[in-house]
Order: sequence, then structure tokens, then C-alpha cells
Amino acid sequence: MFALVDCNNFYVSCERVFRPDLNGRPVVVLSNNDGCIISRSEEAKQLGIKMGEPAFKIAAFLDRKRVTVFSSNYVLYGDLSHRVMQTLGQFTPELEVYSIDEAFLNLTGLPVDWAEYARKMRETVRRHVGIPVSIGVAPTKVLAKVANHRAKKIPAQKGVCVLDHPRKIEEALKNFDVGEVWGIGRQYTKLLHSIRIYTAWDFLQLDDDWVRNNMTVVGLRIKKELAGIACLKMELIPPAKKVICTSRSFGEDQTELVPINEAVATYAARCAEKLRQQRSCAGMLMVFLHTNSFKQHEPQYARNLVCKLPVPTNSTIELIHYASAALRAIYRKGYRYKKAGVIVMEIGPEDRIQGSLFDRVDRAKHAAVMRKLDAINAKYGRDTIKVAAQGLGGKWKLRQERLSPCYTTRWGDIIKVRV
Repeated sequence: MFALVDCNNFYVSCERVFRPDLNGRPVVVLSNNDGCIISRSEEAKQLGIKMGEPAFKIAAFLDRKRVTVFSSNYVLYGDLSHRVMQTLGQFTPELEVYSIDEAFLNLTGLPVDWAEYARKMRETVRRHVGIPVSIGVAPTKVLAKVANHRAKKIPAQKGVCVLDHPRKIEEALKNFDVGEVWGIGRQYTKLLHSIRIYTAWDFLQLDDDWVRNNMTVVGLRIKKELAGIACLKMELIPPAKKVICTSRSFGEDQTELVPINEAVATYAARCAEKLRQQRSCAGMLMVFLHTNSFKQHEPQYARNLVCKLPVPTNSTIELIHYASAALRAIYRKGYRYKKAGVIVMEIGPEDRIQGSLFDRVDRAKHAAVMRKLDAINAKYGRDTIKVAAQGLGGKWKLRQERLSPCYTTRWGDIIKVRV
């Protein structure tokens, strides 16, 4: 049996942990640069606020309805996600962190009552972390997704749904839109609708050969999972990324090279951190830069440049060096730039890189410096130590006018209780 635990309205729930006065009130969280709505409380949904709605378009409505608005605080959300996953790890020997707010638990072989065990998990997470979750339990991961959807959408389920009997599974699938099935995207949904397949149960009645021929072996696995045959294994260790991208829109449009270079250097440093975390090195780097295509009255420019690195590396110093060189090659005066980014590719294990006879970099020294840099930043906070090219921050940084404190990761933001 598998359980899927999904945090309810996660970003909003994180904000409410430290602002209980917002319980029962409409709350939304905005994307980078306070652009679009990416998380809504149930009260905000009832007001008709749509996911992805640009905040500036409904600013007057939000104010009139007294909706509390937050800038996205990913440091806070990441820390609370880690605490949720640690808590869930107490309930199973096998835990797969699927996303920042979702996790699969393998409950196979545990001598427990599934519904009671799920309710205990839900209560423990709420008590230890303060985040409300919904839990679906079923024989396969795809069915667990279906069960979780019912746990979240049907109030009578009270946050827990267990599909442990063929009759329960049949009823659930007959009332589940085929487009909502995990792994069936928009194009396959159109295909299935064209042959009058509208529910997950309808999909289950299709011939295996038709599914394999029209939806590949992936579609066939989904069908078998819906039938209760487990085909998707637990991924206990996340696979190393093959491509890593770090990019942001600037808080204000930029025209000068220096602040843009600070941003690109910072993005390259983030890519280097991620490479070291997964013990990988990158052999290729791309830098891109573009203006705001929505401002048609302004001159438009977009360019990217790919650099083949002499030797694969995860050194912040090296990646910043090559990223800055690429930026200088594509930067042009006379434009107002909206966004830049760094992408590293040709990623492989750091212990299996191809050296060069002409390499003049002291790689052992770089590795030692990076270890110290990572250790200090892990202890005292990101960018406590950084490369000078990253600058001290400025107008290129994200616009976060409604940012909440980092209650759990910054000493100065810890809540003070006076008795």
C-alpha cells in the first residue's frame, strides 16, 4: 500500500503557521517579483480568485475584499517542507519526496489500520509543524493520487481517503475525470475525449494494445496502476539533474552591465551550489538575456551564448568567470533588460570527469575552498561568504514588497514570546 501526503494550499498554510489570525480569512501568495497568484486559501478560492491571475489586474478587488497578500518566501517554505518530510519519515522506512509539498510513503507490510494510521500521520504533522495535509492510501501510486484528490475535495472524507477494496476503487474511478489522472496530460486527454473516454474507469476498460500503440508504454503503466498493479517504484534517492537552470526577472528593468553581471554571477553561483549538492560537474554553460516582450513600444532584444568549459567543474569561481564572459559577449547598450539566467548542461559525476593536459586550474584548491564556503554558508546562512562579482545586491533583485519574516531560519526573525 502507498500513501500520498499532500500539504493543503502549502504556501498559504506556511504563512498561517505564524499568523493564526489569518485562519478563516482570504489569503494569497504571489510569484516572483510579486507577479501572479500561485497559492490561494479556500476563502480566496470562494471569492473567485484564479490561480495564475496577475496581481496588478485585481489589486483593487483584493483590497476591497480585504485579502491578505504575501510575496513568496521560498526560504520559509523550504524549511517547513523539510520539517514536514522529517515528520512523515517517522511513519515509514521508505519515503519519496515528490515535490516541496508532496511525498509518497510505502506502507507495504506495516500491520496497521490504513485509515487510522493516515489520521495519525495527519494529526502529527499538524501538531508538530502546523501544516494541514490530505492523505490518500491505495495499492499503487496512481491510485494513491486519486485517493488524495478525493481526500482533499470531498469534505466528508475529512482529509483522509483509503481505497483498499475493488468496490471503493471502482466508485472512485467512475467519478474521476480522466484528465486529472496522474501522467495523462492535455494532449492525451484530447485523444481520449475524441473516442468518448471521459473518466478514469472508461480509460481502464480500453484494450492494452490500443493504449500501448497510442499512449506508449507510459500510458500502459498508468492503466495497470489504475487496475491495482504496481508499476511505479519508490524513488528513495532523487536522480541527479541533467540540466540545471537558475533565472529570475529583475525587480526593475536594467540597462547597465554591472548590475546585470552581479545577477548573472549570483545565478551561476546557485548553479554551482546545486551541482555540488548532487556531487556533479557541468561541462557546458549557457547565459541568456532578454528584454520585456510585453512592452512592445520599447526596443526588443534577446540573445544567448553557449560556452563549452575546458574541464567540467562545479566551482563557483570558475562558473562565474565563464558566465560573466558570456554575458559581456551578448550584452548590448540601449535596451532595458527584464530577465537573465544561467543554464549548466552536460552534467556528470564529479569523480568521473575528463581532465585536460592544458588545464592550469588548481582543482584541489578550488574543491577545498568550495567545501569551506558551503560549510560556512550552511551554518550562518546563504551568501554569508560569496564571490565579489556577485555584488551586494541592488535593484536587480526580486521585488518582494509583501515578504514575511524568515521565522525559522533567521535569528532576527524568530518570534518573541512575552509572558
